[in-house]
Amino acid sequence: MSYESLSGAYDALTEDVHYRRRADFLERLFQKSPIPIRTVADLGCGTGTIACLLAERGYRVIASDGSEEMLTMAAAKAASLTCEPPFFLHQPMQRLRLTEPVDAVISTLDALNYLTGAAAVRETFRRVWRSLAPGGQFIFDVNTPFKLRRMDGGMWLDETENVYCVWRTEFSQRTQICTYWVDLFERQPSGAWRRSCEEHRERAWSREELCAWLAEAGFARVRVSGDLRLGEPRPDEDRWIFRCEKNR
Repeated sequence: MSYESLSGAYDALTEDVHYRRRADFLERLFQKSPIPIRTVADLGCGTGTIACLLAERGYRVIASDGSEEMLTMAAAKAASLTCEPPFFLHQPMQRLRLTEPVDAVISTLDALNYLTGAAAVRETFRRVWRSLAPGGQFIFDVNTPFKLRRMDGGMWLDETENVYCVWRTEFSQRTQICTYWVDLFERQPSGAWRRSCEEHRERAWSREELCAWLAEAGFARVRVSGDLRLGEPRPDEDRWIFRCEKNR
């Protein structure tokens, strides 16, 4: 998986994600925390939109990602903030290492699905638990197996004035991995178009697997809801939101 080419076009291609609604929902969950949430670690932060929104709202944010290209875009975005910007780390989430505990760890927009091995997910959960203050919250979302299986054989087009992107997908029942082949065409200053190709892979994790591994890592009060709401997920839910806490 690489964001070498896609990083520069990522924000333009995800304008329909409703980042502010996601930041609002995270704050709603923060307010339910048994401890005040002041410091937040954002795992798989991508181009840093959520991290910057939380920083603007007064949180001290540490944001990490495994892609140098995405972090470059995130740092450029944060440079325009008038508040304290997020502190960015080049770390894959299964290698998370913070110098001090935080009140909450988040991971949004299916970053956890990019961990395609059980060992990596379990190690990530262990490291998140160690990185949290007692009573701290761990909130993350994943694309559901229902969504990833439904994407098998699909093709999607995204375009802006200067970017044309074609996504082709294939889901393997054997590995439970959905592979995205991305063809990206970008208009150059000369007017010519440059083509680049990337491959991305997301693993479909079951609710039972993730809940078991969270409990194994030491988390308590594991709750799962539908996307951007607190109710029980529907059978045809595209995204699950998990929230749990480190016992005080």
